[in-house]
Amino acid sequence: MKCIFNWSGGKDSALALYHCLQNPAFEVKYLVTTINDEADRISMHGVRTELLIKQAESIGIPLYQIRLPEMPGMAEYDAVMRKHLTHLKNEGITHSIFGDIFLEDLKVYRDTRLSEIGLTGIYPLWKRDTRELIGEFLNLGFGTVIACAQAKLKHIVGKEISQELINSLPVDVDVCGENGEFHTFAFKGPIFKNEIKYKTGVKLFKEYKAPKNANDSCNATTDEQPAGFWYCDLLLA
Repeated sequence: MKCIFNWSGGKDSALALYHCLQNPAFEVKYLVTTINDEADRISMHGVRTELLIKQAESIGIPLYQIRLPEMPGMAEYDAVMRKHLTHLKNEGITHSIFGDIFLEDLKVYRDTRLSEIGLTGIYPLWKRDTRELIGEFLNLGFGTVIACAQAKLKHIVGKEISQELINSLPVDVDVCGENGEFHTFAFKGPIFKNEIKYKTGVKLFKEYKAPKNANDSCNATTDEQPAGFWYCDLLLA
């Protein structure tokens, strides 16, 4: 089956892609990434596009960028995604792969929008235990750095994930950040031909209104108060 892989650049994407590449039934044609066009960075993660391009080159799968305004409304987001997914379907794509783990509402949203176009979603990591997943990720030799995190986790921004760091997380924080606690940039592992060399830059705090889009629902707070994230700028070394 011809697939696109929804690539965020982070650890869950990397592990899900690893499993897909082990399965000869999957022909991954593109890594699809949404980009904040104004900032020229991966949406939500805040990682520079040049680092994303290095990832795709090292993986060896063509990168397909979907450019979006910084905070698109739901209707605008849906229209842009529908346009691009329809184009990809016309190229023969039948399936769309995601690294989601347990966010039911987000999966329903994705599957509903895909079905409207005639595509089917695939979720290689779905419902797996997140402690098991992060253990597998590290045991496979992957490396990832925390690119951004919620305000309460400022101390981990810019650090590489290790078992020691995972063990130090507060009990209310998912070890994979599946509730939007943090996002990462994967720089080495079995899917990469070459390690992506990076260095950390400045750290900054950004506050914004709770996301309006289902695609960002994993980052929403339980109330509708503004959300705050610390970002670490990652640069090519």
